[in-house]
Amino acid sequence: MRPPKWLVKNFTIPLRQGGRGLISQDRANCISPMSTELTHAAYDSKIEGNIIFTQLDAAMNWMRKNSLWPMPMGLACCAIELMATASSRFDIARFGAEVMRFSPRQADVMIVAGTVTYKMALAVKRVWDQMPEPKWCIAMGACASSGGMYRSYAVLQGIDRLIPVDVYISGCPPRPEALIEGFMRLQRKIQGEQSFLAQKKELVDAISG
Repeated sequence: MRPPKWLVKNFTIPLRQGGRGLISQDRANCISPMSTELTHAAYDSKIEGNIIFTQLDAAMNWMRKNSLWPMPMGLACCAIELMATASSRFDIARFGAEVMRFSPRQADVMIVAGTVTYKMALAVKRVWDQMPEPKWCIAMGACASSGGMYRSYAVLQGIDRLIPVDVYISGCPPRPEALIEGFMRLQRKIQGEQSFLAQKKELVDAISG
Protein backbone atom coordinates (compact mmCIF):
# COMPACT_ATOMS: atom_id res chain seq x y z
CA MET A 1 0.00 0.00 0.00
CA ARG A 2 1.46 3.36 -1.05
CA PRO A 3 1.61 6.04 1.65
CA PRO A 4 -0.27 9.32 1.06
CA LYS A 5 1.54 12.19 -0.64
CA TRP A 6 1.57 14.37 2.46
CA LEU A 7 3.33 11.61 4.37
CA VAL A 8 6.01 11.22 1.70
CA LYS A 9 6.55 14.97 1.48
CA ASN A 10 6.67 15.91 5.15
CA PHE A 11 7.52 12.77 7.11
CA THR A 12 10.95 12.77 8.79
CA ILE A 13 12.51 9.91 10.67
CA PRO A 14 14.90 10.37 13.59
CA LEU A 15 18.16 8.47 13.32
CA ARG A 16 19.87 6.49 16.08
CA GLN A 17 22.77 8.94 16.13
CA GLY A 18 20.40 11.81 16.85
CA GLY A 19 20.29 13.26 13.32
CA ARG A 20 17.25 13.62 11.07
CA GLY A 21 16.79 12.52 7.49
CA LEU A 22 14.09 12.96 4.89
CA ILE A 23 12.46 9.88 3.39
CA SER A 24 12.58 9.95 -0.37
CA GLN A 25 9.77 8.87 -2.70
CA ASP A 26 11.40 5.54 -3.54
CA ARG A 27 12.27 4.88 0.11
CA ALA A 28 8.74 5.62 1.26
CA ASN A 29 7.27 3.29 -1.32
CA CYS A 30 9.29 0.42 0.11
CA ILE A 31 8.15 0.92 3.70
CA SER A 32 5.25 -1.28 4.69
CA PRO A 33 2.72 -0.36 7.38
CA MET A 34 4.28 -2.97 9.70
CA SER A 35 7.86 -1.90 9.06
CA THR A 36 10.24 -1.89 12.01
CA GLU A 37 11.66 1.42 10.83
CA LEU A 38 8.32 3.14 11.18
CA THR A 39 7.91 1.57 14.60
CA HIS A 40 11.33 2.87 15.61
CA ALA A 41 10.43 6.31 14.29
CA ALA A 42 7.24 6.40 16.31
CA TYR A 43 9.05 5.27 19.45
CA ASP A 44 11.75 7.94 19.14
CA SER A 45 9.43 10.77 18.12
CA LYS A 46 8.78 13.96 20.04
CA ILE A 47 5.62 12.58 21.64
CA GLU A 48 7.57 9.93 23.53
CA GLY A 49 6.92 10.29 27.24
CA ASN A 50 3.66 12.19 26.78
CA ILE A 51 1.42 9.24 25.89
CA ILE A 52 0.61 6.25 28.07
CA PHE A 53 -0.90 3.09 26.62
CA THR A 54 -3.11 1.18 29.06
CA GLN A 55 -6.41 -0.64 29.38
CA LEU A 56 -9.62 1.17 30.23
CA ASP A 57 -10.23 -1.03 33.26
CA ALA A 58 -6.72 -0.43 34.56
CA ALA A 59 -7.10 3.35 34.26
CA MET A 60 -10.52 3.39 35.91
CA ASN A 61 -9.40 1.12 38.74
CA TRP A 62 -6.27 3.18 39.33
CA MET A 63 -8.35 6.33 39.75
CA ARG A 64 -10.92 4.65 41.95
CA LYS A 65 -8.55 2.93 44.32
CA ASN A 66 -6.66 6.17 44.98
CA SER A 67 -9.75 8.31 45.62
CA LEU A 68 -11.87 6.31 48.03
CA TRP A 69 -14.23 8.57 49.97
CA PRO A 70 -15.34 6.79 53.14
CA MET A 71 -18.79 6.80 54.64
CA PRO A 72 -17.93 6.49 58.37
CA MET A 73 -20.65 4.35 59.92
CA GLY A 74 -19.35 4.63 63.49
CA LEU A 75 -21.64 2.64 65.78
CA ALA A 76 -19.46 1.85 68.82
CA CYS A 77 -15.92 2.02 70.19
CA CYS A 78 -14.30 1.04 66.87
CA ALA A 79 -15.26 4.49 65.61
CA ILE A 80 -12.65 6.01 67.96
CA GLU A 81 -9.92 4.10 66.13
CA LEU A 82 -11.48 5.17 62.83
CA MET A 83 -11.16 8.81 63.88
CA ALA A 84 -7.55 8.23 64.90
CA THR A 85 -6.79 6.82 61.46
CA ALA A 86 -7.83 10.12 59.92
CA SER A 87 -5.45 12.07 62.16
CA SER A 88 -2.06 13.38 61.10
CA ARG A 89 -0.18 10.60 62.88
CA PHE A 90 -1.56 7.81 60.68
CA ASP A 91 -2.51 10.03 57.72
CA ILE A 92 -5.08 8.07 55.78
CA ALA A 93 -4.84 10.85 53.18
CA ARG A 94 -1.91 8.91 51.70
CA PHE A 95 -4.51 6.59 50.19
CA GLY A 96 -6.82 9.35 48.97
CA ALA A 97 -9.37 8.58 51.70
CA GLU A 98 -9.09 11.73 53.79
CA VAL A 99 -12.46 13.08 52.64
CA MET A 100 -14.96 11.63 55.12
CA ARG A 101 -18.38 12.00 53.57
CA PHE A 102 -21.48 11.89 55.75
CA SER A 103 -23.59 12.12 52.62
CA PRO A 104 -24.06 8.68 51.04
CA ARG A 105 -24.38 10.22 47.58
CA GLN A 106 -20.74 11.30 47.75
CA ALA A 107 -19.23 8.17 49.35
CA ASP A 108 -17.48 5.19 47.79
CA VAL A 109 -16.73 2.88 50.71
CA MET A 110 -18.74 2.32 53.87
CA ILE A 111 -16.74 1.58 57.02
CA VAL A 112 -19.01 -0.19 59.50
CA ALA A 113 -17.19 0.34 62.79
CA GLY A 114 -18.82 -1.14 65.87
CA THR A 115 -21.80 -3.13 67.06
CA VAL A 116 -24.74 -3.30 64.67
CA THR A 117 -28.03 -3.64 66.54
CA TYR A 118 -31.19 -4.70 64.75
CA LYS A 119 -32.67 -1.27 65.35
CA MET A 120 -29.65 0.39 63.70
CA ALA A 121 -29.34 -2.22 60.94
CA LEU A 122 -32.21 -0.72 58.95
CA ALA A 123 -30.50 2.68 58.95
CA VAL A 124 -27.24 1.11 57.77
CA LYS A 125 -29.06 -0.66 54.94
CA ARG A 126 -30.81 2.54 53.91
CA VAL A 127 -27.56 4.48 53.76
CA TRP A 128 -25.93 1.65 51.80
CA ASP A 129 -28.73 1.66 49.23
CA GLN A 130 -28.30 5.41 48.74
CA MET A 131 -24.61 5.10 47.90
CA PRO A 132 -23.97 5.11 44.13
CA GLU A 133 -22.16 2.34 42.31
CA PRO A 134 -19.38 1.35 42.45
CA LYS A 135 -19.27 0.98 46.23
CA TRP A 136 -17.46 -1.18 48.74
CA CYS A 137 -17.81 -2.09 52.40
CA ILE A 138 -15.27 -2.63 55.18
CA ALA A 139 -16.37 -4.45 58.34
CA MET A 140 -14.15 -2.96 61.03
CA GLY A 141 -13.81 -4.98 64.22
CA ALA A 142 -15.21 -8.19 65.63
CA CYS A 143 -18.70 -6.79 66.25
CA ALA A 144 -19.19 -5.61 62.67
CA SER A 145 -17.74 -8.84 61.30
CA SER A 146 -19.50 -11.43 63.45
CA GLY A 147 -21.37 -9.78 66.31
CA GLY A 148 -18.36 -10.01 68.60
CA MET A 149 -19.11 -10.82 72.22
CA TYR A 150 -22.72 -9.68 71.90
CA ARG A 151 -24.53 -12.98 71.27
CA SER A 152 -27.94 -11.56 72.02
CA TYR A 153 -31.33 -11.08 70.40
CA ALA A 154 -30.63 -7.36 69.87
CA VAL A 155 -27.36 -7.57 67.88
CA LEU A 156 -26.93 -8.49 64.24
CA GLN A 157 -24.34 -11.28 63.99
CA GLY A 158 -22.30 -9.70 61.23
CA ILE A 159 -23.08 -6.88 58.84
CA ASP A 160 -22.55 -9.29 55.92
CA ARG A 161 -26.00 -10.68 56.66
CA LEU A 162 -27.39 -7.37 55.45
CA ILE A 163 -24.95 -5.93 52.90
CA PRO A 164 -21.99 -7.40 50.97
CA VAL A 165 -18.62 -6.98 52.68
CA ASP A 166 -15.34 -6.67 50.76
CA VAL A 167 -12.80 -6.56 53.61
CA TYR A 168 -13.01 -7.87 57.18
CA ILE A 169 -10.77 -6.38 59.87
CA SER A 170 -10.34 -8.36 63.07
CA GLY A 171 -9.79 -6.83 66.51
CA CYS A 172 -11.72 -5.41 69.45
CA PRO A 173 -11.13 -2.70 68.54
CA PRO A 174 -8.60 -2.92 65.68
CA ARG A 175 -5.78 -0.41 65.69
CA PRO A 176 -5.51 2.31 63.02
CA GLU A 177 -2.71 0.32 61.37
CA ALA A 178 -5.15 -2.55 60.86
CA LEU A 179 -7.65 -0.24 59.16
CA ILE A 180 -4.90 1.06 56.89
CA GLU A 181 -4.02 -2.54 55.99
CA GLY A 182 -7.69 -3.09 55.21
CA PHE A 183 -7.66 -0.10 52.87
CA MET A 184 -4.59 -1.48 51.10
CA ARG A 185 -6.29 -4.85 50.64
CA LEU A 186 -9.36 -3.11 49.25
CA GLN A 187 -7.16 -1.19 46.82
CA ARG A 188 -5.64 -4.44 45.57
CA LYS A 189 -9.12 -5.88 45.11
CA ILE A 190 -10.31 -2.84 43.18
CA GLN A 191 -7.24 -2.98 40.93
CA GLY A 192 -8.26 -6.45 39.71
CA GLU A 193 -11.91 -5.66 38.98
CA GLN A 194 -13.40 -5.44 35.50
CA SER A 195 -14.96 -2.07 36.07
CA PHE A 196 -16.11 -1.24 32.56
CA LEU A 197 -17.59 -4.63 31.76
CA ALA A 198 -19.36 -4.84 35.12
CA GLN A 199 -21.04 -1.44 34.86
CA LYS A 200 -21.54 -1.00 31.14
CA LYS A 201 -22.94 -4.39 30.14
CA GLU A 202 -25.62 -2.89 27.90
CA LEU A 203 -23.09 -0.70 26.09
CA VAL A 204 -20.67 -3.60 25.64
CA ASP A 205 -23.45 -5.82 24.30
CA ALA A 206 -24.53 -3.11 21.88
CA ILE A 207 -20.98 -2.64 20.57
CA SER A 208 -20.22 -6.35 20.26
CA GLY A 209 -23.63 -7.15 18.79
